[in-house]
Amino acid sequence: MCSTCGCAEGERHIEGDEPAQEDSHHVHDHTHPHGHVHGHTADAGSHEHTHGRVHGHIFDAGAHGHTHPHGHFHVHEHTPGETAHEHSPVEDRMEGQSSAALAPRRITLPGNGAAAPLVIHHHHYHAEVHHHYYNGLPPAVRRDQESAGDAVPPATQRGAWPDEAQHDLHNDLHYGRGEAGVHAPGLSQRRLVDIEIDVLDKNNRLAAQNRERFLARHILALNLVSSPGSGKTTLLTETLQRLKDRVSCAVIEGDQQTTNDADRIRATGAPAIQVNTGKGCHLDAQMILDAAQRLAPPDHSLLFIENVGNLVCPAGFDLGERHKVVVLSVTEGEDKPLKYPHMFAAADVMILNKTDLLPWVNFNVDACITNARRVNPAIKVLMLSATTGEGMQDWIDWLDEQLGG
Repeated sequence: MCSTCGCAEGERHIEGDEPAQEDSHHVHDHTHPHGHVHGHTADAGSHEHTHGRVHGHIFDAGAHGHTHPHGHFHVHEHTPGETAHEHSPVEDRMEGQSSAALAPRRITLPGNGAAAPLVIHHHHYHAEVHHHYYNGLPPAVRRDQESAGDAVPPATQRGAWPDEAQHDLHNDLHYGRGEAGVHAPGLSQRRLVDIEIDVLDKNNRLAAQNRERFLARHILALNLVSSPGSGKTTLLTETLQRLKDRVSCAVIEGDQQTTNDADRIRATGAPAIQVNTGKGCHLDAQMILDAAQRLAPPDHSLLFIENVGNLVCPAGFDLGERHKVVVLSVTEGEDKPLKYPHMFAAADVMILNKTDLLPWVNFNVDACITNARRVNPAIKVLMLSATTGEGMQDWIDWLDEQLGG
């Protein structure tokens, strides 16, 4: 994931920035072997450290380990076979928080006949990372991974996750099976996890601040995510036309370059601000904080956030939204939820767009919905064509429900 490579460092740009201002807001984050990030802000000379916490859960071992930056370790016993427990820090009790806003790092799909997905690793809003192993990699294998990098034994040697053993028969390469769920040359899985904790800890704290502000002002913030070309902007322009006489709407547009989409939004009469991420592949909570301050949406309004077209990295970054809405067009293939499960696991709603093209494309609607619910059984599915308007009323009705909630 991009937290390991520092993509877009210093290249973000929000409409209204002047070059001198952009330079003065340039922030350098340096990662150190002792597991924290130093942030240097050029104009203020400030120096900040952020630390994360790690929870390691090994259900097949009956132990629950907590490691903390201040160097101690807690072990809590769990009943053998127990697969769930609760954490209730203050942040978890935040009103209006979406339970699916952050994606799992690694997901195992159920085998035939299984009713629910097996989530191996997921994030929580209170800036911790939890590692959950449900009869998965044994501790000895994890230790080997941490010392040797990303080497993972074949499924036949380690107790396969469902659907994986057959892949090993073909000698396929799987770089996402380690504890970090990602590979970076020269970095161990443990180091990758430490880096991601530092990055996401800061982001999640800012996202929590965004969420609090939105809740306090009764602003419904929605994060629209998809691959490029799914029709997000067309969906938004049609939605804004239908809502313009009923509720105040504003849009934060995310793209690597240009103001094309923000210009399209402003042509509807709705206020919009463009966030260009440069080399970056996703929006983050700081960008939303900065953009929302400039856009200044009124109380009791609807704020759409159109994320950068990408089905990978935006899944892991909470922006402070109430819901993630993933848009999938029928031209993309019904197996997209299985190829990019983290995004569909993080989303509360899946919109199947461009349904007017169904007579001319090879797309199995039932298979797509089944695949999405293998990853996320609770995901709501809406089918529509933003071009013809068919099905748009179901989307508008859902928005009305959220605005009234």
